Amino acid sequence: MRVLILGGTTEAVACAERIGRDPRFHVILSLAGRTRNPRQQEGIAHRVGGFGGVDGLAAYLAEAKIDAVLDATHPFAAQMSANAESATRSLGTPLCTLVRPRWVAEAGDRWIGAATIEAAADALGAEPRRVFLAVGRQGVGAFRRAEQHAYIIRAIEQPDADALPPITTLVQAQGPFALQDEIALLTSERIDVVVSKNAGGAATYAKIEAARMLSLPVIMIERPNIAGQNFVESAAEAVAWLGRLHDSSRSERSV
Repeated sequence: MRVLILGGTTEAVACAERIGRDPRFHVILSLAGRTRNPRQQEGIAHRVGGFGGVDGLAAYLAEAKIDAVLDATHPFAAQMSANAESATRSLGTPLCTLVRPRWVAEAGDRWIGAATIEAAADALGAEPRRVFLAVGRQGVGAFRRAEQHAYIIRAIEQPDADALPPITTLVQAQGPFALQDEIALLTSERIDVVVSKNAGGAATYAKIEAARMLSLPVIMIERPNIAGQNFVESAAEAVAWLGRLHDSSRSERSV
C-alpha cells in the first residue's frame, strides 16, 4: 500500500519511522519546505515543496498511485488539511488526520484566549510590555500592528526582516525545551507576557509550565477548525488505522 504522509511535525516523523519498517507499506513523506534544512529519515522516500493547491495535490495522488493519505501537518496548517480533504475526497482516497490533543489550562494558569493571531496582538494592550513570542516565523508579521512592545521572538529559522516588529530580539532554537531553561529565559529577559499557539504536544509545552510557575499571563491562540475524514491523536492510532485499511482492502481483493 502506497502511503503519502503530509509532514512537518514530530508525529509525522514518528509515523514515517514506524510505517517505514512495516513491509505492508511504501511510505512517501512530504514536507512543505518552509524549513530550509528539514530533518529527513533514512530509508524513507521524501518530497519537498507545495503541491499547487487542491488540483495539484489530486494530480500528484493519481500520478504517484497513492492508496492512502495521512495528514500529520501542524494543527495550525488548516489550509493544507482542507486541500488534503478536498483532493482525497475527489479521488475516493482514504484520508486520516492526526491532530495532537490541545493543551488544557490547569490551576495557576493565566490564559487569555485569542481567536486569531491578529487578536493576540491586539490583546497585548496599549501599554508597552516585554513579550515572549513563540508563534512560528510566519506569524510574527501580525505583531507589527503592536509596535510599542519589545518582543523576544523564538523561531527555528530567522523570519523575514520586513516582518519583524521594530523592537525585536531573535532567539533561533528548535524544541524540545527544558522547563528550567524556559524559566531562565523568561526571567533573564524580564518577560511580562507570553504569546503562544495552542499547538499541543510535549516539545514546546515547557514555556507554558514556566509561565505558570512565574505567574505570567499567556495569550493563547485558539486552533482553527481542521477538515478531515478520520481523526486520530497519536502516531500509534494512525498506524493502527492504516493497518485496518490495508487488511480491509486485502480482504476485498480476495473475495
